[in-house]
Amino acid sequence: MSSFLRTNKVRIRTAVAVALALAIPALAQTSKPAPQKTQRDLKVEPDTTVTATPPPVSIPRSYALIIGISTYPNLRADQQLHYSERDAEAIYSILISPEGGNFPAENVHKLVGPKATLAAMRHELENWLPSVSKPDDRVLIYFAGHGFVYNGRGWLAPYDFNTRDVAGTGYSMDKLGTDVGTEIHGKWKVLLTDACHSGAITPETDPQTLNRTLGELNPSLFSLTASRDRERSFESADWGGGHGIFTYYVVKGLEGLADTNRDGIVTADELAEYVHTNVRDVTKGQQNPTSEKGSFDASMLLAYVPSNREPGAPPPPKFGSLVIESNMDGVEIFVNGKSQGVVNKGKPLTLPGQKPGALTIQGVKMGYEPDGPREETVYPGQATTVTIRILIPRRRPRAAVEHFDKGLAFYTKGEASNYKAAVSEFQQALSMDATYSEAALYLGRTYNALFDDENAAKYFQQALKIDPDYIEASASYAGMLLDAGDLDEAVRQLNRVVGRDSKNSMAWYLLSQALCRKEAYSQSIEAAHNAISLAPNNGEAHFWLAESLRLSKNFADARTEYANYLRLSNFDSGVAGRLNYYVLGYLAGVGKKKRASQADIWRDLRSWAYFGLCDSERKLDQFVQAISDCQKSLAYDKEDPLTHYAIALCYARLGQQKGNVGDFAAARTQFQQMIDLNPNLAEAEFARKNIASIDQALQAQALQAR
Repeated sequence: MSSFLRTNKVRIRTAVAVALALAIPALAQTSKPAPQKTQRDLKVEPDTTVTATPPPVSIPRSYALIIGISTYPNLRADQQLHYSERDAEAIYSILISPEGGNFPAENVHKLVGPKATLAAMRHELENWLPSVSKPDDRVLIYFAGHGFVYNGRGWLAPYDFNTRDVAGTGYSMDKLGTDVGTEIHGKWKVLLTDACHSGAITPETDPQTLNRTLGELNPSLFSLTASRDRERSFESADWGGGHGIFTYYVVKGLEGLADTNRDGIVTADELAEYVHTNVRDVTKGQQNPTSEKGSFDASMLLAYVPSNREPGAPPPPKFGSLVIESNMDGVEIFVNGKSQGVVNKGKPLTLPGQKPGALTIQGVKMGYEPDGPREETVYPGQATTVTIRILIPRRRPRAAVEHFDKGLAFYTKGEASNYKAAVSEFQQALSMDATYSEAALYLGRTYNALFDDENAAKYFQQALKIDPDYIEASASYAGMLLDAGDLDEAVRQLNRVVGRDSKNSMAWYLLSQALCRKEAYSQSIEAAHNAISLAPNNGEAHFWLAESLRLSKNFADARTEYANYLRLSNFDSGVAGRLNYYVLGYLAGVGKKKRASQADIWRDLRSWAYFGLCDSERKLDQFVQAISDCQKSLAYDKEDPLTHYAIALCYARLGQQKGNVGDFAAARTQFQQMIDLNPNLAEAEFARKNIASIDQALQAQALQAR
């Protein structure tokens, strides 16, 4: 079996098998169109810098909940928002970035659009975060959507909010403050809210308990809200192509612009000052973010941006803006090497909050020579207009194209000898045209097929350096990262792809795989559903959906999805298999192969899928069917010890139910085979105990028979 599949099969199956074995430790003893500025305001009824010495960089374990709602089904058309969900995605991207929040992707839950119901918010805030957070952790909660005041109290509006039942369908800001202040644990707790009247949030339920409660809380609480309690917060297309103004500056601050002392760390004080200053300025005092409530640690680390380190640099003066214009649609803009969004012809991209001084600007579009990189100067308090001109189509030397075509022909044939020939052709194409990003991409793919991760990564990165908006290269690079086990960077690459192309079904499927392997099952399920809605016949999307459903204990639905995968992958592993895995262009992250043949992947995944069916059936007490499925799994991989172990447990349960000696004997045989294959697995000890129990029971029965 492939090294990736073997490792992950053991890891994922072990969690299931150990739990079952614990339940039967000894069988003999066991019984059975956007407006200019939209107010994030919902009218329900009328309502009468000191720089410290930077501490050593230490990032605690971190959890985050991100909520973003633009469209409310129970509100009028003129009450809908436009950018809250984009805001939530922007916050997610900066939080999981290594040049930003440094949150593990699996620890960041998103409730966006229809998923942000009142019930879901309650579950995440009142169950998930209190259950996972510990006293030394960092916890961040972000909300973008409608906020309002009703009977003098602040409320947040979930997706299913109804103005006719405010108390029954809204989420009380007092309750949110209590959850953060007392129920959710953490050394550093951060509450970011981009909603009208969000300043009404309080850390406690009533003022009388304020001092007592804060005295009991060693953790610090940093609450940065979009506006004062009687103000409105705004969203506009003029900020980064469409964002809430508050969130736009939060993201820019976490990217490093709030790091005024250039120590690479964005602290709570720095972010608050940066956001306060800029939001007040651009709204001419109509919106004033607040952070005065609570008591937060001055050393609270909100973002770590190591590339921003510049000890001793003076803080910048008043910020300026960039206004990017373009002669073409779909031009991606990079500022100092970081993507800032896409600009279209006739629709300038406004980027406020820039540090004064020289910035490196580049506009890129696939198929054309880029404009830049070039330096542009931003002046304090002024807008600098930059015109991007994409003019020159890329032209390839005929000889380079011929080498590329030959390389592609070798590549699609598969097998190691063909891959080596493909490498030679692609390298010649790239040497003749250093901007041949497609040649660099296929070199990365070919080296990946040859298990040379170092060269694969080199050429994937080169393709992206040539064409930074080459999302196909990002997706391929992510596939290689999945093979190599670098799940965090794979998630970041894939998140960028789906952010640029939400209809990229392959990226959604790969993202589902990455998140499943990160044990972020709910996010994996969502990504898999996105992939399936775009490409219903993508068998692997069904496979990873099934895995995430099974591992989150939804066995009935998992069984259905495993069956879907097996049906959709029921092709000849020769010609059809090659089409499935190679014409798509790369290994798609499904794991390393023992040989340069797609049949190994096909057999391994089918073995794994039948095991998943077996495990799901077993959890549903369908032991006979489970045994049949596990036996089919062994037909593809007869040396998998955990499949033998699962069959043994099924026979043992049947023996308990029926009192059938033959079932116990079959269980013993399977337990022994598991031990013979790998005596060092954790389950081997349970297998030995079960064998001892079976032998004792069989001996007792034999004595009685005499």
